Amino acid sequence: MPANFWMIVSNAENFRITRNLGFTVQGLKMQQRRKLQRVGPGDRVLFYVSGLRRFAATATVTSSYFQEETLIWEREGCSAWPYQIHIKPEISLDDAQYIDANMLAPRLEYVKRWPPENWYMAFHGNLHLLPKSDFLLIEEEMKKLSFGKDYVASQLALPSDDSRRRKSSGRRRKRRIVDAVEGSVASAGNPPNRSSRQGVPARASNGDSQSQDTV
Repeated sequence: MPANFWMIVSNAENFRITRNLGFTVQGLKMQQRRKLQRVGPGDRVLFYVSGLRRFAATATVTSSYFQEETLIWEREGCSAWPYQIHIKPEISLDDAQYIDANMLAPRLEYVKRWPPENWYMAFHGNLHLLPKSDFLLIEEEMKKLSFGKDYVASQLALPSDDSRRRKSSGRRRKRRIVDAVEGSVASAGNPPNRSSRQGVPARASNGDSQSQDTV
């Protein structure tokens, strides 16, 4: 099971470099060293192309990070890519299939701290730790595009039938309990008039022998 789910942000040219390398290695910037210490084999990676604002691919990490003197990726501003991780490809979309982040990003838990119209501000920086649900949501959409209409959605992304049945059964059981409690409270607050049910006039509690009208 993957421990963490990451999003790597790069411009279109640097993403093409990673793709041309067969998604076997990925560079990371110096500013991300603290986060890099948490990256390890089995972690999942989502690629987001800045500028285009597109989700383009996913991969799995196969190594811890290491420093490499040979520079492969182009600088973005003043930032170089001195650290690397080994990866293996999972889903890689064609250029025309890249997913417009405007369609999915506002639904992500990761961007809830930002106003919906400014969701892209959450993607500043090179490396981001995503909630598992966000990662799987995006990857499922990628699989639909990559594998076509015959693709069957992963059970990791959809609740199982057993889970849905348990939830439905639990709601019905809870409703029965609430109804029973409410019925008991109503009975306690309005005790039945036994004499009235039998058609016998009720007598006053102060000992007065005069009959009361039966309702």
